[in-house]
Amino acid sequence: MVKKNVPDWLNSSLWSTTAPSSSADDDRLHRYSSKHSTFADSTTSTESFDGLPVPVSPRASKIEEPPPRPSMPEIKIKDKDKDSRNSGSTSFNNSNNEDNGTSVTSPSAEDISIQAQFLTELSRKVVNIRELRRIACQGIPDGSGIRSTVWKLLLGYLPADRSLWSSELAKRRSQYKHFKEEFLINPSEITRRLEDCENDEAKSESSGMLSRSQITHGEHPLSLGKTSVWNQFFQDTEIMEQIDRDVKRTHPDMHFFSGDSSFAKSNQEALKNILIVFAKLNPGIRYVQGMNEILAPLFYVFRNDPDEEMAVFAEADTFFCFVELLSGFRDHFCQQLDNSVVGIRSTITKLSQLLKEHDEELWRHLEVTTKVNPQFYAFRWITLLLTQEFNFADSLHIWDTLLSDPEGPQETLQRICCAMLILVRRRLLAGDFTSNLKLLQNYPPTNISHLLYVANKLRAQPSG
Repeated sequence: MVKKNVPDWLNSSLWSTTAPSSSADDDRLHRYSSKHSTFADSTTSTESFDGLPVPVSPRASKIEEPPPRPSMPEIKIKDKDKDSRNSGSTSFNNSNNEDNGTSVTSPSAEDISIQAQFLTELSRKVVNIRELRRIACQGIPDGSGIRSTVWKLLLGYLPADRSLWSSELAKRRSQYKHFKEEFLINPSEITRRLEDCENDEAKSESSGMLSRSQITHGEHPLSLGKTSVWNQFFQDTEIMEQIDRDVKRTHPDMHFFSGDSSFAKSNQEALKNILIVFAKLNPGIRYVQGMNEILAPLFYVFRNDPDEEMAVFAEADTFFCFVELLSGFRDHFCQQLDNSVVGIRSTITKLSQLLKEHDEELWRHLEVTTKVNPQFYAFRWITLLLTQEFNFADSLHIWDTLLSDPEGPQETLQRICCAMLILVRRRLLAGDFTSNLKLLQNYPPTNISHLLYVANKLRAQPSG
């Protein structure tokens, strides 16, 4: 039977076959359930919902840590190549694969073909960004070391002209080093330097202590002046403590981010540095809980670059790519703009309109019949760029598509969110407020390649 108010392409048998039963919905606990919550556990099971066929060769989605690199050429920025990361990082990655029970398989023929396309494009003197976007939207093979370079190009961090890469990277990394020196210094160190300077100039007594009269009001720890470095330090302490708590809760199931190893702790420190510097440079936004979840995929990809010379500067590279990525979504983190045309509520309204345009029956059941306000589930989907709805490897695949769309990630994100609703439409149409809200706040595992296929269909299809 043909459904009313639904595009013809949704009426095919592809959408009406029997869906397999599953109890996987209830396995995803500790979700990031609101703007002030924490994190979600990753899942490793996959299934096909509402009778949606799973492609014959779906992408592997059970990768928590980077698998061994296939023997493919690597993209290098400098002429001097290095074969691998340092032994400490290598052993760390291997042990994680064992700890997580990750099965490492050889790259498929399809992955090797896609890698060859990337390598061909990335080897040009001037990279064709349009062609790179076309290839990347299909997904970037895991473990090849290509994703790091491609993401930097798609985010505009690397210029298309390869001859400019070295100079541009050196300039940006030097700039980030300056930011850290300026913003991460403890006021006591500033005072110490002022003491040393004063001692050198005045050749004071060997005690090295400044007299009370020599310490300016702005340099005194009890100063409440707006220009006081100490006053600013104490104001920032609360944000720093929040960042520290959130970073420690970032992907606790992954040894890369969590644990007592020196490697995990150094990664946590890098995340904290980036978020603190960002907060200092953006006083209008500062830090909003959840930014750590958006930062994590970028740092993970760059830190696991097979080229050690690139991986060692992952913190600096991640900072600028994070700034670039967030520039398209920063209004979602500004509470004063929540009700404006660029705020989060406006974006959620656009998602609602997109669903109504492509599946009015489902839209009416959700928002009119069962009164499930899209803010109840879409707020997290949109603000965290779907990092909490799928396992980590699947999130990276989704981000390949988000970053490669020439229209920008916002439009693509809305189509993917709309596709997520359509993929579980049968269950939503049969559900009430409670069951539908539970389903959407704990989105079930699904085949990511098919999800992105449906999202792309929403771009091409006219209103039904």
